[in-house]
Amino acid sequence: MNTKTIFLTAPLAFALSATLCLAEKNADLKPLHARAGKLVVDETFAAPALGKAWTANKGDWQVREGALVGKEKASDEHAAVLTLGQPNRDSILRFSFRLDGAKGFNVSWNHAKGHLFRIGIAEDGLTLNKDKDKKDPASKAVALGKAAGKFEAGKWHTVLVEIQGAKVFVRADNGAKLEGSHPELDVDKTGYRFVTRGESVSIADVKVWQVEKPLAAAK
Repeated sequence: MNTKTIFLTAPLAFALSATLCLAEKNADLKPLHARAGKLVVDETFAAPALGKAWTANKGDWQVREGALVGKEKASDEHAAVLTLGQPNRDSILRFSFRLDGAKGFNVSWNHAKGHLFRIGIAEDGLTLNKDKDKKDPASKAVALGKAAGKFEAGKWHTVLVEIQGAKVFVRADNGAKLEGSHPELDVDKTGYRFVTRGESVSIADVKVWQVEKPLAAAK
């Protein structure tokens, strides 16, 4: 038996196993690029109705068993949209989700003049895109990042988003991660939006922290 080979491969096997086992509801993902400051949102959806900070702009959004279930309404002729009205600039967002029929959904950020950027979460991975300016005919959407990853329907996953100036870092509990930047992202943002089409997606354990300083600058 080649004991040396076993010694070298065991840590790799352990790491792979840990990555696979991390997929869960409310996984305790820690920020890697920013120091979390004050916790400004800690939403467990324990109450039977949405709190004042939340606005169901489009679609059907219902609190069920500690989660918020959203789906598109055909009569809207528009994606289901839910807004968390928490103004921010640099922040850390963590939430759990479960695909319950929806093939994917977006988490998006707006600024005072309209759409800014969005993170796409689908069964096969993550994307990061800067939105086009609808008021500028010459404006185009810009792809900033993409990462493969399996988000199996019917199972809970957790995602952590760190926004630091013009940079955005996204990491999921299944090991998928990406980062991207654009100078126009370094602006005040109006809140956080969850957008889905078709059948439902469940959202739970939403937390938002202010950012104190980059970890690299922390003493």
